[in-house]
Amino acid sequence: MIGITLSFYLTDTPPALQLKQFVSAIPPPPPPPVVVVEPLPSPPPPPPPPPSPFLEPPPPVKWVPAAGTNFLHEMGDKELLWRASMKPKVGEYPFKRTPKVAFMFLARRELPLARLWEMFFRGHEGFYSIYVHSLPSYNGSEPEGSVFHGRRVPSKEVKWGEFSMVEAERRLLANALLDYSNERFVLLSEACIPLYNFTTIYDYLIKSNTTFVESYDLPGPVGRGRYDKHMRPHVKLKDWRKGAQWFEIDRELALEVISDRLYSLLFKKYCKPACYSDEHYLPTFVTKKFPWKNSNRTLTWVDWSKGGPHPLRFVRSDVSSALLNQLRSGNECVYNGRPTNICYLFARKFTVGTLDRLLRFAPKIMQF
Repeated sequence: MIGITLSFYLTDTPPALQLKQFVSAIPPPPPPPVVVVEPLPSPPPPPPPPPSPFLEPPPPVKWVPAAGTNFLHEMGDKELLWRASMKPKVGEYPFKRTPKVAFMFLARRELPLARLWEMFFRGHEGFYSIYVHSLPSYNGSEPEGSVFHGRRVPSKEVKWGEFSMVEAERRLLANALLDYSNERFVLLSEACIPLYNFTTIYDYLIKSNTTFVESYDLPGPVGRGRYDKHMRPHVKLKDWRKGAQWFEIDRELALEVISDRLYSLLFKKYCKPACYSDEHYLPTFVTKKFPWKNSNRTLTWVDWSKGGPHPLRFVRSDVSSALLNQLRSGNECVYNGRPTNICYLFARKFTVGTLDRLLRFAPKIMQF
């Protein structure tokens, strides 16, 4: 009975209605999946250019002086000390290096004994450098062709007994350190003379395994009496030393001196007149930091026999072959661990009136 009824129903329903009813009975298809389109990644940055085989040079230094001046350069102290303090970490030099001796003259104006020094340097080009620190008020210049021509460094006022004297010494050292060939550094005054020829002095300095900064402990008012307790704890009374201003040091020590901030600031602040920083700063500094490499003696002979704040000045009548021979070999000291009678390479204070006699004695006695 059920089959008959269904057959009857399908027979009596129109075909179009049958299709519509069949389709409505089929569930709708699921919606199409949502496709998320991600943006394409950015292309990688281009690779960096290959490194250049050469370092970019630093900004150029004004080595050429302005018209009408007579200076080596125009740098101020801050830039000068910064540049001079740089030390290469590569041990080998990219050029053939002949070690030179830097002769640094601390003067007021011109060098009155320049003609004697001209004779001394003649024929030894390439083995020395010259630097002159004169007062800023001095406007003179050496003639072209002179070894001193164009060798002045930018200077500042220097007053005897004040820290400005030490600053002038550091300024000279910094200028000399700019030349990588300079290996030994000698501080001289305008009243200094050489006691030997260039070859003897050059070999003595270059072959030395010590520096020559006079340094000793002196009790009393002109020694320990100048110490200021405000320098503690960095400089104690037992560290305080005294010595001659005129020194000779190597490149390693010169770099340390111009790079020093701690001790130089202490001396500038607390070593006031009459402390005389030039007699205490370097002897104390060297003894504190490099006692093992210093000979504790100076290479410049000075006569203090008369006492007082200044050494004896030599005039024309004082200069004789006997005096010069005594200065050259009348002493005993130690050089590279061995005794020697060559203890002083220079002497002072010789006035301009001694020049003609010195020029006459130089070829025979000093052998230049």
